[in-house]
Amino acid sequence: MKRSRILMKRRRMLMNGLHNRMKARRQGLILELVEHESLQSQEALRRRLQRRGFEATQATISRDIKDLGLVKRASDGAYQRPGAEVASPPVVMSALERLAAEFLRSVDRVQQLVVLRTGAGQAQPLALAIDRAQLPDAIGTIAGDDTILLIARDERRAAALVRRLEAYAGL
Repeated sequence: MKRSRILMKRRRMLMNGLHNRMKARRQGLILELVEHESLQSQEALRRRLQRRGFEATQATISRDIKDLGLVKRASDGAYQRPGAEVASPPVVMSALERLAAEFLRSVDRVQQLVVLRTGAGQAQPLALAIDRAQLPDAIGTIAGDDTILLIARDERRAAALVRRLEAYAGL
């Protein structure tokens, strides 16, 4: 019985990890699609995802749109990345807090360099949220698949960024 519980727990952990990786990849693709195409509806976005090999329900796409902070352009009603048009600071900060809480796994600092670790495929959306937030202590980010290099203005500001991001992520 004990072995059965352990196996079930491992299976749940594997499934959660797979779910998070698929979600990160799907959200990355959504960001790519809205960057390059004019998609005015969730149905159009669902069809484009399907053509790229992702099956998603309208409810899932709706959650992804909210998680990514996508907004509709005033000019044509197409979805766009947050900050493509001027977004309000509270909206931008809310997106950063939400993505850090969901994606950020660890934070390390060396002098004025801050290294952020995420799950696979989650670094790009988080780096974008950091850049869009225009944090005064940060100069910029470089993101890979699961790692972000955040460059701070100096060591003191790097330490402040670490505290802030760890608080958002609950680390």
